[in-house]
Amino acid sequence: MKWPDALAGFARYLRSERGYSEHTQRAYLADLRQLAEHGARSPARVDADDVRAFLAAQHRSRSPATLGRKLAALRTFFRWLVREGAREADPTLGLPAPRAPRALPRPIAVDDVSALLDAPPAAGAAARGALRDQALFELMYGAGLRVGEIVALDVRDLDLVQGEVRVWGKGGKERVVPLPKAARDALRAYLDERRAPGVLAEPLFVSLNATRGMKPQRLGVRDARRRLRKRALEAGLAGRIHPHRMRHSYATHLLDMGADLRAIQELLGHASLSTTQRYTAVSAERLVAVYDQAHPRAKRGRSRAPSGDAP
Repeated sequence: MKWPDALAGFARYLRSERGYSEHTQRAYLADLRQLAEHGARSPARVDADDVRAFLAAQHRSRSPATLGRKLAALRTFFRWLVREGAREADPTLGLPAPRAPRALPRPIAVDDVSALLDAPPAAGAAARGALRDQALFELMYGAGLRVGEIVALDVRDLDLVQGEVRVWGKGGKERVVPLPKAARDALRAYLDERRAPGVLAEPLFVSLNATRGMKPQRLGVRDARRRLRKRALEAGLAGRIHPHRMRHSYATHLLDMGADLRAIQELLGHASLSTTQRYTAVSAERLVAVYDQAHPRAKRGRSRAPSGDAP
């Protein structure tokens, strides 16, 4: 099996059997093309030394997280080849993944989210884009969806009467997420402007650049990120605002308001509770910060210089 054939078959496997997102598919295939361009032999003849040499060449310019992703791509690929009978063994077997420090999520402050979502509506020719963007941002924060999940939605995935949205997450797993009133209202206003026969089968969020009469084009992940970044700048928010920070904010604010961790896991579509538990550390840090700023004894203890006497 040559590289082009192997990559084409692997792409079908990722899409049809594993249900990986388009972003993950692109990343995995790009990693494997880099391996092929690095001078690796045919997929059936690559050995552990080839894999080590490839990862070592990437070491200086790539973060541990990126190296871990590349190794994961190679593992998935060679295990698939073994399953297909194109190889006898997986050359990545036993290779340790690089250790990367696990950064805590950085939620957006509640007041900043309000400033982002409460921007004045646009008028005239820009009104349609403003309705779409408002619905997009309310859904990001109101349901905590991944940006890839959002842009993959069709209109029929919404049930505004019941107030919920049906989502297909990582690995093609389906879940139903409730929608708050603000998100329902924004989505209803956006869809009322789009009403036409057959709209239920169309993408929920569409590009506004299509020529009249053309089939609606699904909004892309990059476009969604760009629209959010633009809104954040207009709202005067500091720091990097991106869709995954909206998801982090959704989870952290739910936890701060007393939501159960297991319920948050289900809402986010996390396979493991340990992934969701990161938000407890964020909330604990926020509580300490609030204590340090508000409690009189904490303030006194922070500002007081240490004495020369031993305790």
